[in-house]
Amino acid sequence: MSVSADKPGNLAHAIFERFLHAGECREVLGCFRELCQQLGLQGSGLQLYHSLKAALNYWSAKALWSKLDKKAGHKDYDQGTACASTKCLVVGAGPCGLRAAIELALLGARVVLLEKRDSFSRNNVLHLWPFTIHDLRALGAKKFYGRFCTGTLDHISIRQLQLILLKVALLLGVEVHINVKFEGLVPPTDKTGGWQAVVQPSSSLLTHYKFDVLISAGGGKFVPEGFKRKETRGKLAIGITTNFINRHSRAEVEVAEISGVARIYNQQFFQNLCNKTGIDLENIVYYKDDTHYFVMTAKKQSLLKKGVILQDKVDIESLLSPENVNRDALLNYAKEAANFSTNYHLSELEFALNHRGLPDVDMFDFTCMTRSENAALVRDYNGARLLLGLVGDCLVEPFWPLGTGVARGFLAAFDAAWMVRRWAAGTPPLEVLAERESIYQHLSQTSPDNTNKNISQYSIDPVTRYPNINLQAIKPNQVQDLYLVGIMEVSHKRKSDNRLSTVTSEDVYKELLSWCQASTAGYRGVAVTDFTTSWTSGLALCALIHHFRPDLVDFDSVDPEDAVRTHQMILDMAEQELGIQPVLSSTEMATMTESDRLGLITYLSQFYEAFKTSPEVEEVRKKPLSPRGTRGAILFLSKLQKSRNLTHKRAQDSAQKDAEAKRSCRNTELDMGLDRDTLNSAHKPLQTVMMDQGQPARERTGDSSDACYFCGCRVYILERASAEGRFFHRGCFQCQQCKATLRLGDYAFDEEDGHFYCSLHYPNPPSMDLPQEETPAQPDGDAEAAAYLPLDAGSPCVSPKEGAPSPLQPTSAAPQPGEEPGAVDYVDGGDVEEQELLAQPMEDARQEEDPRAEPQGAAEEGEESGGRRKIILTPLEKLSLSTLNLTSEAEPEPPLKPPRLWLQAAPETLPALWQGHDTWKEEEELHMQKTLEESDSEEDEEKEDEGTDLGIMAELCLDLGEEEKYSTSERTLSRRAREASMKRFCRAQAIQRRLEEIEVTFRELEQQGIKLEKLLRDENGSPADQQTQWTNQLLHLVQKKNSLMTEESDLMIVVQELKLEEKQWQLDKKLRSYMNREETLKTLEDHKAEQEILAQLLEVVNERNLLIHIQEEKRLSELQA
Repeated sequence: MSVSADKPGNLAHAIFERFLHAGECREVLGCFRELCQQLGLQGSGLQLYHSLKAALNYWSAKALWSKLDKKAGHKDYDQGTACASTKCLVVGAGPCGLRAAIELALLGARVVLLEKRDSFSRNNVLHLWPFTIHDLRALGAKKFYGRFCTGTLDHISIRQLQLILLKVALLLGVEVHINVKFEGLVPPTDKTGGWQAVVQPSSSLLTHYKFDVLISAGGGKFVPEGFKRKETRGKLAIGITTNFINRHSRAEVEVAEISGVARIYNQQFFQNLCNKTGIDLENIVYYKDDTHYFVMTAKKQSLLKKGVILQDKVDIESLLSPENVNRDALLNYAKEAANFSTNYHLSELEFALNHRGLPDVDMFDFTCMTRSENAALVRDYNGARLLLGLVGDCLVEPFWPLGTGVARGFLAAFDAAWMVRRWAAGTPPLEVLAERESIYQHLSQTSPDNTNKNISQYSIDPVTRYPNINLQAIKPNQVQDLYLVGIMEVSHKRKSDNRLSTVTSEDVYKELLSWCQASTAGYRGVAVTDFTTSWTSGLALCALIHHFRPDLVDFDSVDPEDAVRTHQMILDMAEQELGIQPVLSSTEMATMTESDRLGLITYLSQFYEAFKTSPEVEEVRKKPLSPRGTRGAILFLSKLQKSRNLTHKRAQDSAQKDAEAKRSCRNTELDMGLDRDTLNSAHKPLQTVMMDQGQPARERTGDSSDACYFCGCRVYILERASAEGRFFHRGCFQCQQCKATLRLGDYAFDEEDGHFYCSLHYPNPPSMDLPQEETPAQPDGDAEAAAYLPLDAGSPCVSPKEGAPSPLQPTSAAPQPGEEPGAVDYVDGGDVEEQELLAQPMEDARQEEDPRAEPQGAAEEGEESGGRRKIILTPLEKLSLSTLNLTSEAEPEPPLKPPRLWLQAAPETLPALWQGHDTWKEEEELHMQKTLEESDSEEDEEKEDEGTDLGIMAELCLDLGEEEKYSTSERTLSRRAREASMKRFCRAQAIQRRLEEIEVTFRELEQQGIKLEKLLRDENGSPADQQTQWTNQLLHLVQKKNSLMTEESDLMIVVQELKLEEKQWQLDKKLRSYMNREETLKTLEDHKAEQEILAQLLEVVNERNLLIHIQEEKRLSELQA
């Protein structure tokens, strides 16, 4: 029967309105059942949808029918006939299960969905990618939930998302059964039968439902038999989620959300939080939806100190068991963290209640992340085939800080629907499985940046979503084990991991010895026959390096009589110039014994990895060989760390004396030191001269590499790490004050007390007065304000006096012909080594490029007694800087595209840089933004006179006020800042997770390495063949450790980049606030602060410039390898 639209009081219309706005699962199902009864409709599938559409000719429904018709009309669905003869069972009514059910219904399949619960109670908020927002709008999300992604919102609570999808699924004819639990499968008894499900209660009608496709969306803890799980383990990670009531008041609306802030790049925020409240977090996110939603990662020690966890336990399950958690302390912990992170602007926070009627606060463990090894399989019994597929958490358990769960879940739902479509079309089962696994390979790597930008064209066809996807990457013969015939006997044994224990046929020991012999052949006094006495003089190691890097070693000047000194210089040079960390001390290498043989083999294997794919010697002599592959990352971090240590040292020295007297004294000492070194030590290496200038030489020759510098216990080779000439366990490398884990390139070392610190807790020198023309030192306690030296393209580094020929000669950083000193140069003349350490990669790059930048100004010397030079700008430069408009919407010049972007630090280029920084990705993002705007415009065209929620009206009014208060350009910048912040947070969390996984892998390698080393050092003796076999195994472990170290260093470079991005954003914000002021209203202090911020901004630009160059150099070296 047809219900006329002319009768607004019709009962069916009222029921439909209640259905649209129903806020509980049971209410939704009840309203839909009542609507169908009122209209006299029965059946399921698209037939029910068409009947409902014909019967309910109501203006409020017609707009929704229009959207669903447009969706159903896509060619992939073949007008709802693509899977008309397919029967599907979907397990789980989470967002991903419902989304998969909707797609299957649109394909024309009969879809039955079961859910063991009868309510949607999860208030937690999900981050939505642009394509998910567009997809949900296309399904009519705003018809069911008016606040959906209003304005710039890009998130929604899980329960609201479930309600939206449940309503769409019901309209499209999906049969939904609640309070039914899936427990297994019943194979058919004969060919004519079908597969059935074992469910509880057993009286359910679903026990008789026969199907040929099963889609599991039951969560990470439920996976059907036959699927194998893979686990990645990181360090202990404890998450806390909490929801507070959102009353949508003006004060609440004005509180800014936190897209994500992480300790890895904003240590100061978390240090302030810890100092004020005692709460120690790794990250925190805050979203507003139906509730105020906070999610954070807490440190265990903080939870113990605050009394949240009662007793420390090794087992994670016992640690977080309800009996071991003080619930009241947990509530206080969550509320304190929420208040501090919002600057106490959310007054009177009141907890929302969960489905049990308790405060909605939960603490969970996400140390282990699991994923399925395959996305689908086929079971065949008595000729009856069943296709099984996974979506959601049971396919890939999401890492919550990345905000990828629902987006990748939707992608997997689309992929599963495409698989079912291919299955229904009669494609051979092995081809269906092979294609599904080919697509699955892409899922874990997907992001908004590497999926197709034209989101309006997304469909279940994977080609529309994944660029350049190869659907035949996996062949049918590779997935034969996914086609299971007969009764399946499930084996829960995991595949043995042979990566660490396999004994390969190749003899790595002999290969390394042969390589060393070939590389040192023909050198005076060098005869390599073993890994002990052949290396004691230091000549063999010098010859090995000279063979590949003759620019670093003057072999003829090496003194074989002073072996300890020679080895010390080689160790320093290898670390600073090649990124190779020492394994033995110089004394141990000079007195090589049998017990040190394993250490030397380990050390030489790093040279082998760095140089084994080198070109011929003739080519090497023409152009010095750069460190191979990602070892350039270790080299860069080593140089960056050296620079920071020198900066800290200089700051401490400056605090002890009067500035003028100190500068005078330093210049005198520098001149005397250089003269003395030149006259009295003709053979003294240049490295040592430089070290003496910036810091006292380290007395390391007596240190033993076998004892940990921190705990004093034995350090085995595989667990050995080194920094500043100290050897230690990786686990012992912690900040002296906060005990935070330290990593290469991200620590500070105090030579006076011999302690290591994080950048926040490095002892701050007393404040000092500086002349007005000098930039004050940035606080050491600020993690984002490390004192980096400016290295602009036109500013060559000052090199020390040239001494006599030296055995170790770093690449010269002297000015190239035609270059002139640049305008911006805050270089301390005494700290030459610091300049060369950071500038060398930049100088190398300039030798390959034609100089394009003209000098930007002349630098004048300051006081004769001072080593610094102040900035002297031309009038044109001053005008350019003073009128710099960071919010300009003018069309910028087409920017260069990373990673080849080379940032020049000259002042004139800064406006183009800042404009280009945000616009180089606009071409890719423009279509995506346009698509979302078009989706909004469609909504505007279909405005209805619905009763609008008062909370929405309040927010809209506030948004209107914001529009009047801020210009379009400022709102655009604010939006871009939020997007950049979210991307930065996601990158940081992915890096943090990978670093933790690497740490766990390191521990596994160390345990195996310790066992092997003990066997090799056993004095009882073993057969020679057995010892060779153990040595080969140990070297394989060393190679894996080296590989992990290079990956860790790569990640730490990205961490430095994130820190610089955060710092640049903060400085840019400060600078803009000064520049937006009227010039006549600025005080002298304002002008001074503005110049200081600008100088810091220039330094950040130079550091980012250097990082980009390192990444490009690494990429090129990997291509050549």
